[in-house]
Amino acid sequence: MQSVEKVRDRTCGRYPAPEELEEIIGVHFQDQTLLYRALSHSSYANEHKTNGTGDNERLEFLGDAVLELVSSRHLYLQYPELPEGDLTKLRASLVCENTLAMCARQIGLPKYLLLGKGEEHTGGRSRNSIVSDAMEALIGAIYLDRGMEEADAFVRRFILNDIEHRKLFFDSKTILQEVVQREYPGEVLVYHLLREEGPAHDKHFEMEACIGQMTLGRGKAATKKGAEMEAAYQALIELKQRGIHVS
Repeated sequence: MQSVEKVRDRTCGRYPAPEELEEIIGVHFQDQTLLYRALSHSSYANEHKTNGTGDNERLEFLGDAVLELVSSRHLYLQYPELPEGDLTKLRASLVCENTLAMCARQIGLPKYLLLGKGEEHTGGRSRNSIVSDAMEALIGAIYLDRGMEEADAFVRRFILNDIEHRKLFFDSKTILQEVVQREYPGEVLVYHLLREEGPAHDKHFEMEACIGQMTLGRGKAATKKGAEMEAAYQALIELKQRGIHVS
């Protein structure tokens, strides 16, 4: 990869300094090139002619394996009575694209991504696939730079830190459907589009989950599906506050 100094010079004024992310996550890299590589999308690497060696795809590959191992071990120990099939389903909900993107946004990772001008213009910074891949690449970079113990601590702190709520979010639409059928027999759960904003390459949707004339929850996201998931999740939180069992 090109030197960190060259990347800093090129990105000065365009992106926040990646070193700020180190402070947020509490991990300070000995090899700064690994941090910059984890944040470098292929569009940026191609635009600046790094011949593919400077993007985060290989680190993503490594981080995916580290994440699977750490999450598998954590769930195995935390849920000793859970059978293999349920452990597999729970792990899938914790490491899926949507959940990883949500975790990445909670630490502010998207604003530190290094993107090519075209990807930037078409809304790549808000795209779940790009954000979740960068999160896995960051895990891979931490593993290479600081070892398994530090990578394990990062995953447990920022991804496995609220398992029940993350599972609820991942399964929100299915769980809400089951709750409505049980608590409101005869009613039909529907999702309505409230508003659609932004240019074609950077859309934002707001959806609401309703039964009859009653709105249960609202959600916003870059896709209709994502907004529906958020609306369902907010509906479940609301129902839970009313004393209704939702899990």
